[in-house]
Amino acid sequence: MKVLGPKKNFLGIDERYSELETSAIAIVSAPYEHTVSYGGGAKNGPKAIIDASAYVEFYDDETRRELCFDQGIVTMKPLAFGKLVDRAALDVIEEQVEDLIVMGKFVVTLGGEHTISTAPISAHYRAYPMMSVLHFDAHSDLRHEYHGSPWSHASFMARVCEFFPTDRITQVGIRALCVEEAQFIRDNTINTFYASAIRTGLHGSNWQQKVVETLAQDVYITFDVDHLDPSIMPSTGTPEPDGFLYSETLDVIRAVVASGRRIVGFDVVELAPVKGVTHPDMTAARLVYKILNLAFQEPTTKKVMKKTTKKAAK
Repeated sequence: MKVLGPKKNFLGIDERYSELETSAIAIVSAPYEHTVSYGGGAKNGPKAIIDASAYVEFYDDETRRELCFDQGIVTMKPLAFGKLVDRAALDVIEEQVEDLIVMGKFVVTLGGEHTISTAPISAHYRAYPMMSVLHFDAHSDLRHEYHGSPWSHASFMARVCEFFPTDRITQVGIRALCVEEAQFIRDNTINTFYASAIRTGLHGSNWQQKVVETLAQDVYITFDVDHLDPSIMPSTGTPEPDGFLYSETLDVIRAVVASGRRIVGFDVVELAPVKGVTHPDMTAARLVYKILNLAFQEPTTKKVMKKTTKKAAK
């Protein structure tokens, strides 16, 4: 497996903290884009996130640590798909993710369109067979097919439902779906927290805790950046109004960790960078590092390295 060096890796960290053998965390880049239905550019998302991460501070004030030095983060060379599409492309992603899980790594997968998430979810499900999937999105992505393709980014969760227990799927922030998807949710007991229900108080003021109560002990997170409001995340193919802010979204993940549940892996997808608009790239990069900090917040987490240097001034 080839990895990226300090000038190109996540956070821009020195080689001693980003080696494959010693890092606890692995970043997989899956710049796959084949079925976008509105705005394009998701294939450029992984690189934009990694480039922006060079300007994310190492220190997290909430967890009071520099996680990248405590645990090590290796960034894998971006996957190449050539002419491979659909299931064949997903196989490429799934193989690398599974190999890294077998090596004991905590794996973060960067997309790419949301289609890619089927692969890391499948790989993690084999390793954590009792896990839940926590799905942040504006869309339910449960169409049987879209524009003639069952492998559309609008159908990725329908493909997941073919091998994963539907009652262990929790969706948060959904505000755009067709009537068939709404019926599928009802028929298959998918835990769906619609944006409208959250905004109108149907789940109460502590709705984040209600989300957590639907989850198993092990949790995999799949995060489409269009879950966030377009005011802070305009750089995505299908932005939807009435989205969520950064802090209220993180409160869900904080509640997951505070409950004693374990985040076992996650992906962040659908960033479609816009030239000259940099704050969405930075938001996505910061989101990745923040979720990592929260995932490793448990006091029993074993440290594999110690920090010896600090980040240079910007």
